[in-house]
Amino acid sequence: MDYKMRRFRQQSTPDIAADMLRNGSNGVLSLVDPDGLPYGVPLSYAFDGDSHLYFHSAVKGHKIDCIGTGCPCSFCVVAQDKIVPEEFTSYFRSVIVKGRIHVVDDVDEIYKGLLLLCQKYSPGIDAASEISRCIAHVKLLRLDIESITGKEAIELVRNGANRT
Repeated sequence: MDYKMRRFRQQSTPDIAADMLRNGSNGVLSLVDPDGLPYGVPLSYAFDGDSHLYFHSAVKGHKIDCIGTGCPCSFCVVAQDKIVPEEFTSYFRSVIVKGRIHVVDDVDEIYKGLLLLCQKYSPGIDAASEISRCIAHVKLLRLDIESITGKEAIELVRNGANRT
């Protein structure tokens, strides 16, 4: 079902939502496990700038069991959360991605995804040796984005604060 944001004036433009994804350092991947129970796990990630998020993972574990051969998921990044006690609120910016997540099997795409992660978290450092050292011991996960929705505090909307 496609839900409309109730507080639609707080919805970020697609460009701002994409910027939040591009600039965020981590988020929470939400899955449903094989027993039908919710499972949220904080992860680092890389956005390809278009329609995919990439994550690295151990080869076994609860997350991999949840994903199986692919499943629906959501991923949330909190780009800003400034607590404003005197106003009983926070000035937040966040983005939620919905889509399907898969374990990547193609070697070229695994290298591409790991390279994106290295460029994001270790810029300027030659990633080739690190990737070759770990490629046999990690899984690469790809979230195929179906929707991206950003939202920000009404105070930020009203003030027209810097949105990136």
